[in-house]
Amino acid sequence: MTSDFVENELDIRGLFCALWRGKRWIIALALLGMLLAWIWSLLVKQEWSTTAVTDRPTVNMIGGYYSQQQFLRNLDSRNNAGALAVPQPSVMDDAYQEFIMQLSSWDTRREFWLQTDYYKHRKSGNVHQDAALLDEMVSNIQFSPADSAKNQSDSVRLVAETAADANNLLRQYVAFASERAARHLNQELKAAWAARTVQMKAQVQRQEKVASAVYQRQLHSVEQALKIAQQQGIDQVKTSTPSEQLPDSELFLLGRPMLQARLENLQANGPTYDLDYDQNRAMLDTLNVGPTLERKFQTYRYLRTPEEPVKRDSPRRVFVMIMWGAIGALIGAGVALIRRGRA
Repeated sequence: MTSDFVENELDIRGLFCALWRGKRWIIALALLGMLLAWIWSLLVKQEWSTTAVTDRPTVNMIGGYYSQQQFLRNLDSRNNAGALAVPQPSVMDDAYQEFIMQLSSWDTRREFWLQTDYYKHRKSGNVHQDAALLDEMVSNIQFSPADSAKNQSDSVRLVAETAADANNLLRQYVAFASERAARHLNQELKAAWAARTVQMKAQVQRQEKVASAVYQRQLHSVEQALKIAQQQGIDQVKTSTPSEQLPDSELFLLGRPMLQARLENLQANGPTYDLDYDQNRAMLDTLNVGPTLERKFQTYRYLRTPEEPVKRDSPRRVFVMIMWGAIGALIGAGVALIRRGRA
């Protein structure tokens, strides 16, 4: 069966003819959409971001902190020989780990924004709005930890409204985190130094008490032996055994002159100390001076120094204008088809 009329037939030629006749609407609305997108890109808040990549510092960057911390480590290894078998991270590694902890800390980011003019100039005076603004700024600093599998180092990214602000603020934030890390490291060094001083002082006092007890015992033995030798009238040595091998109960056999000389020698020289005591006294004198703290030292080094970004993150003006222009063209095509239907 044949029919002269086919229902729902798609007339491609008629469609394109209708669109061609309504080309003014399509072009006009496309241009209008692009114009609105351009105006919107000028009014909306802009976002620029810059990135810094960091690594552990060198010895000269941490200055006097390295020598003093290494002194404490050598002191610990001398007192505890078993600690040498356990590998320890270097002083630079410890300093850098403290820096990374501060760099990624939420409190560090919050305190940084609170002391910047960038945040103070944008405060509205409303408590809730200022709190929301502060939370947004805190989230604008993003830390990415190192990933050895991907060969990536530690990095931090900061978003601001202008390229210059992004560069300057990130440099300030890295320096701010390093200063906080240095302050915490100095506090730890001061506390560790005080603990080692107390420990060494107790060790020296213990050695002095032991030496004094040994001295008093020797002095008492010689005095008692001298009394016995005087009572028995022993003026000459009565034994062939060396004096060092004689027990205390037989010292009187050395005779009164030798015992008298030994007693005077003990009284003149006093207690006898070994080499460890002299070394501990020297260490204690050094510890009593106290650490020399540097208020600021660099706990990081740049692998990628922050620079002003050349491309804006948001809004992406060209992309938005193309997208809104395409939407305007589609609306214009719809208007052209509606007008054709009415005609």
